Parts: sequence; structure tokens; C-alpha cells
Amino acid sequence: MSRTTVESFKDLDYPQALNFCSVFYNEVVVTNICTAVRVGKTLDVYLLSWGRPLLMITTTDVYAVGAPIIVGLIFLEVVVSAFKKYEFYKLGDTGGTLGLLAGNVFVSLITQGLTLGLYFYLYQFRLVTINELFAPWIIWLITFLSIDFIFYWYHRASHRVRFLWAIHMNHHSSTEMNFFVAFRQAWFGPISKTPFFMVMPLIGFDPSITVVAALCSRLWGVVGHTQWIGKLGWLDGIFNTPSTHRVHHGTNPEYIDSNYGNLLIVWDRLFGTYVKEEAQVVFGLVNNVETNNPIKITFYTWSAIITDVKSAQSFDEVIGYIVGPPDWLPKESKNL
Repeated sequence: MSRTTVESFKDLDYPQALNFCSVFYNEVVVTNICTAVRVGKTLDVYLLSWGRPLLMITTTDVYAVGAPIIVGLIFLEVVVSAFKKYEFYKLGDTGGTLGLLAGNVFVSLITQGLTLGLYFYLYQFRLVTINELFAPWIIWLITFLSIDFIFYWYHRASHRVRFLWAIHMNHHSSTEMNFFVAFRQAWFGPISKTPFFMVMPLIGFDPSITVVAALCSRLWGVVGHTQWIGKLGWLDGIFNTPSTHRVHHGTNPEYIDSNYGNLLIVWDRLFGTYVKEEAQVVFGLVNNVETNNPIKITFYTWSAIITDVKSAQSFDEVIGYIVGPPDWLPKESKNL
């Protein structure tokens, strides 16, 4: 594989792009998600989409720094919880999280190459080339902001569209709130996100940068899942902090469907979904699943959707039960 091959990646069709994303050849090493290439043992790094030398962060670098920090936070939280008898962690709940995480990782391993290959394929049809318009630090900044903006709407839709909620409710099924709950991810989560983020390569965001920025964003999301850290003053009005994210996980009537941001909470302030933490938060679902079995949790809402669709009296009701809000009911039922 030559440097020319790398620079012409943008001209590959989808099957070729998919193959390129999994190849290891000679001394040119492609990272597991095609972030960049390192030639030999030098530090020359090239962006796949345009070939211009640029020192950049890879997903491996992010994991190398972020993973020890996250593991350390979880360890400290467990120790503090045990020492001060906070009961942040319960064995059954943690077991359920492990089961959901295992399924999520399995699906991710199957789909991530397909998804990334699709993004690189779509990148050929971009409106502009962001990498050619701005300095590197601006590229990273607008990539983070764009990911967060799209995530806000994906996350909001996941609470207001029932078939998306059937996936996302897995994450909210825990009645606890701790760092490890951040890893309570739905088995089908990696699939549900893809349609929302397809717009980024079409606009002109290089997937090799986007995937790294998205990983950083996901790691930041872990920090919000804790009762250990209290309110942070003015920071709670700008960033998604533990306080604002506790509200998001609350079943209190005043907390339902709020605080969807991941990095920033400003999107919620702009679009009217921001709520401050006031009353003690009650975590979980409005109607808890009462099980830690990851299979039952995964298919809990899907089963309810199927039952409702079977009882539907019209096509409109079928659509309502599938894409309406989770609490959607036919007009006749509402009037009872």
C-alpha cells in the first residue's frame, strides 16, 4: 500500500472503502477505525481523505489517556461508596449493566467497519471540504460542536419517538446513578445513531476526525453519571455536568424529557429543554422493568410495541404506536 493509495481513498467506492478499513499491510498500519496511517516507525501521520501531513490524535491515543481515567473514577467511586455507605453500586444492577454492555460491544464490533466505510463513501459527495477551509484547531472545534448538536437531536428523538425509545430506555433502566451506568448501553444503540450522523460526511466533515472527536465526547459523557459530584455553579448552565445529567435520568415529573446535551447544555437552553436540579432525583423509568436480565430489558419496550400494534384499530394507530411518543395513546383511549 503506497502513500498514493492513502491519498486517493476518497475515490474508493463503498466495498473498497470497507476493505481498506480492515487492512494491515507491510509497515503501513491503518488504525482499527481508519483514523490515520503511520508509515513505518516514524511520526508522519496523514489524514486519509486529503493526504496533507498533520499531527493528529487517533482513537488509540484517546483510549490510552481516557480509559485509565475512567477506570480510576469508577474505582474511586466504588471505594467512596463502600467506605461512606452511599450504596451507589448494587450487585444486580451492575450485573445488568455488564450484560447490556457486552451486547453493545458485540454489535459495535460487527457494525463499526460497515458504518465507517459508509461514512467515507458518503464523504465523496460532500458539499465542502472542511479540512481545506480552517486551521486544525478550528476544524476540531466545529467538529465537536457539530457532533454535540446532532447528538442533542438524536438524544431528544430517542426520548420522543417510541421505537427509538425502545432502544434508549435500556440506558435509563437502572435505578442507580454511578459512573458505570454510563456503560449501560443498548444492544442496538450503534445502529440507531448512524442515520443521524450520516449528515456529517455529506456536509464535509472528515470521518477520520469525526470518529476521534465522537470518542472523546462519549468519554466525557461518562463523567455526568454520578451522585458523587454535586452542583458546579455556573458550569451547570454551560456544560452537561453531573447535576444536569442527574436531572436527565430523573423520573420526577418536573425532570421528564430534559437536558439532552452531551458536552454542552446550551442546546437545551436554546431549545427549551433545560431544567435545573432542585428536588431529590428519583432514578430509573416511570414504570421500571423490575429486572436486571439484559435480554428482558433489551426487548421490554419492543414487546409492548408489538402488543399495541396488534391491537391497533387503524393504520394511523399503528404509526402512532411505533413513531409517536412513548406515552402515545389513540384519541379514544385518552378520552376514557
